[in-house]
This record gives sequence, structure tokens and C-alpha cells, in this order.
Amino acid sequence: MEREIRILSDGAAIARRAAQEFVQAGASAVREKGTFDVVLAGGSTPKALYNLLATDPSLRSQVPWDKTHLYFGDERHVGPEHPDSNFRMARESMISKVPLKPEQVTRIKGEYPDAEQGALEYEKALRENFKLKDGEYPRFDLLLVGMGNEGHTLSLFPGTKALHANGRVVMRNWVGKLYTERITLTVLGASNAARILFMVTGADKALALKAVLEGPYEPEQLPAQFLQPRDGKLLWLVDTAAGGMLSIGIRES
Repeated sequence: MEREIRILSDGAAIARRAAQEFVQAGASAVREKGTFDVVLAGGSTPKALYNLLATDPSLRSQVPWDKTHLYFGDERHVGPEHPDSNFRMARESMISKVPLKPEQVTRIKGEYPDAEQGALEYEKALRENFKLKDGEYPRFDLLLVGMGNEGHTLSLFPGTKALHANGRVVMRNWVGKLYTERITLTVLGASNAARILFMVTGADKALALKAVLEGPYEPEQLPAQFLQPRDGKLLWLVDTAAGGMLSIGIRES
């Protein structure tokens, strides 16, 4: 696994660098296999990235939209019109503005009363799209993720059941501290990606980020440590506030 840590000035700089990575990953994937399979993240920095990809003429023209398939790493237990929906954010900032057909977007259905139904349907869709046999996991070309100030990523929170997937690609995950269900890719469901791109901003993340990147390997406490592509590239893009305590990484600001 190839790991790279870059410390940039702010969220806007991260979004621009992430857009370049998005374009490169797309070109590489289409060259290799004819399709580009991307997992989208929720959050403010990803939203800035999606806006760039949809509205910047130079970037937009470089994305192979006709060969792209969008997926989601996790979803809240809400419907697609709810303000907290990751799908709604991605639709409003990018999906509705670019030439994608409905069948090129596979969302997680968070609207069912039982979140397990949404998890099972999403896993079934992934198994069919990637033609997975038992024990196999999807090979996404690019997985976009963030990190919380306690080291969670996707909806993999410290001490929650989805850290132990038992062969599942997708699980519903009860997050006690938020008193809510989430639906999330499991550790193995996410870690088979060819490229994993973390985007982390804010001083409140600084201590957890140092622990994840420089501390001992304790992924039960810091689930972001679990996300390491088995055979691929791991890129951390962090702003100066989040990266303020790091003694490693390339500072570009």
C-alpha cells in the first residue's frame, strides 16, 4: 500500500486537489477496465469537491461521465429529500448538474423504517453490479471519505458492530452516541478500493488525526485506521488546522 499525506491551506485547496485526483482516477480506471466506480462521501469538503466537478469547465470536461458509476459509502436513516441525506447533498451539488443517467447512480435507501432493509438492498445491488461471489468485496476505483473528531470514518464509529462485518459488504450500524441507525460500507467492503482519499478539515480533528496517522494501530478506538487499501493508494488531504499536530506529511501551504 502506498500512503501519502498532504497538508493544504484550507478546505477549498483540498477540494481542488481532490478534484485532480478524481479526474486522474477516472482516466486510469477507464483505461484499465472501461468503467469508473466511485464512492461518494457526505460533508462540507466533499460538497465543495462535487460543486467543482460539476461547474468548473476544465474539470467537468475531463471526467468520463458516460462511463462513471456513483455509489455511497454511508447514509443516514432518512429519506432522499431529508436535509441530512448524503444522497440529497450529492444530487444537489453534482448529480443533477452533470450528464449521468439514473442507472449510473446507486444510492443507499435510508427511508425504510427498518434500516436493515436498506443495508440488504444496497449489498445486493453491489453484489450484482460487481458480480461478487461469496467472500468477495467490490473493487471501487475511488473511495472518498472523511473523518470525525473521534476517529470515525464512513459510519464506522468506535465500538460499533459494523467494525466486525462477518462477511457483509454493507451493514446497518446503531450509533448510540447519536441515538440513530446508520447504513455503512463495512471495513472490508471499503478497504478493497484501489484508491482511498481522506479529506479532513478543522482544528477539532487535529488530535484524532495525529493518533490515526502517528499513534499505535488501535482501529477499534480509531476506525479510520482500518481503511487501508490492500493493494492500492491511500491519500490523506488535510488542512493546516487538522494537520497542525502532525510531524509527518508534505506541507504545501
